[in-house]
Amino acid sequence: MKILIVDDHVLIREALRGVLKGIQRGATILEAPDGHSAMETLDQDKVDLVLLDLNLPDRHGLTLLTELRKRYPALGIVVLSALQDHANIRKALDLGALGYIPKSAPREVMLNALRLVFAGGIYIPPEALALNHNSHSTPSRNDHPIVSPSALGLSDRQLEVLALLMQGKSNKSICRTLNLMEPTVKHHVASILRALKVTNRTEAVVAANELGWTFPPVQRA
Repeated sequence: MKILIVDDHVLIREALRGVLKGIQRGATILEAPDGHSAMETLDQDKVDLVLLDLNLPDRHGLTLLTELRKRYPALGIVVLSALQDHANIRKALDLGALGYIPKSAPREVMLNALRLVFAGGIYIPPEALALNHNSHSTPSRNDHPIVSPSALGLSDRQLEVLALLMQGKSNKSICRTLNLMEPTVKHHVASILRALKVTNRTEAVVAANELGWTFPPVQRA
């Protein structure tokens, strides 16, 4: 696996290199101090994952994220930033980032977030959910009457699938937990997206949190 760290701070890159080596033994770690260098590296090397800072010297990280999504649609990208405002977190996730990890997060949180991404999940920081509920500038589904899952036609099994999606579980992990075939899980995920009127798993997680839903512990099959 090849991982590209895009950050203009040498010490941050060195620290991340150590973290990544501990999670992905044998991984090749590349570095870029700005957006231009990152694009040059990606043009020359096949990279599996990018860890992207938003405060870059030559452009905003979200601008670079947009460019990367268009140019390399299959590339995995995780934002790692000191910025923790709701607008940047939501925008990054909407642009297809596999996670948003605050630089202020404890080492163990960062490790678990990266492990989740490597396992096929999506990491959404608790700060994003809290900000989403408390923000007065961003419209929210909480501005409207609370809608129950049953009112949207979601079955108990689909709620279990959604609960696992909210934990960042991949389809394969959900299959193992609920003892379901992968096509069945994909069907449930598609039904969840339709019910919540969203287009991807990240939006489904955010929507469920905005609706204030709580979920009982998932029972293994």
